[in-house]
Amino acid sequence: MKLIRNFFIIACFALVVPVQAQQARGPMNRPEYYGDKIHFGFFLGINRTNFVITPVNDLVAAAGDSLKTILSAPSTGFNLGIVSEMRIVEYATLRFTPDIAFGARKIEYHFEGTDTFTVKKTVESTFLDFPLNLKIRSKRLGNVAAYMIGGFKYTLDLASQKDARNTVPGQEVIKLNNQDFGYEAGAGIDFFLPYFKFGIELKMAMGMRNLLVRDQTIYAQALDRLNSKVFLISLTFEG
Repeated sequence: MKLIRNFFIIACFALVVPVQAQQARGPMNRPEYYGDKIHFGFFLGINRTNFVITPVNDLVAAAGDSLKTILSAPSTGFNLGIVSEMRIVEYATLRFTPDIAFGARKIEYHFEGTDTFTVKKTVESTFLDFPLNLKIRSKRLGNVAAYMIGGFKYTLDLASQKDARNTVPGQEVIKLNNQDFGYEAGAGIDFFLPYFKFGIELKMAMGMRNLLVRDQTIYAQALDRLNSKVFLISLTFEG
């Protein structure tokens, strides 16, 4: 949470500086920007990754009557990616933003009975994301423009342990498929500076594939589905 708070402070500072600079200068920066067909850049982001958990219908039969609840706890990571944008019409562009992302997700199994305890399983991931989005922007107001974005993405998890054997008691891992696809949507604000365009974007992505690789461990048998959910706030820099 501290990392996200610091990131928001930086983002707010980055918002104030362009606005104050615009007020001081007055003229419109880069008025020809939307006349170009293609733009490139990069982005830095902070992500909040999580699971959408669907337990099996009969939890007692799958895992015994001591397992009462299964919860997912989000974790914070970061993204680094490339921006490529192609203008389709005046107020719409096609946006491809491949990135590498680092994150972790946690699943908590709460057992109650003679002994009450919680088992936490952490799934660390290194993602290669390939999102393709449609960006719809507002009319430019001075050096500022707002936009909405939405589309689909393909994700490859380079750190997946889908082939783990889980033969050591107490060290079982949650095995996940290493490929996922889903949809995403968000919004942002662009600020036009003298030499580049700076943006702040908030986006949510939902995975459509069941990532769970079922095995004979109690932790997998208690689950029916695991779907990914990611929140991403990013700072973009485009020429």
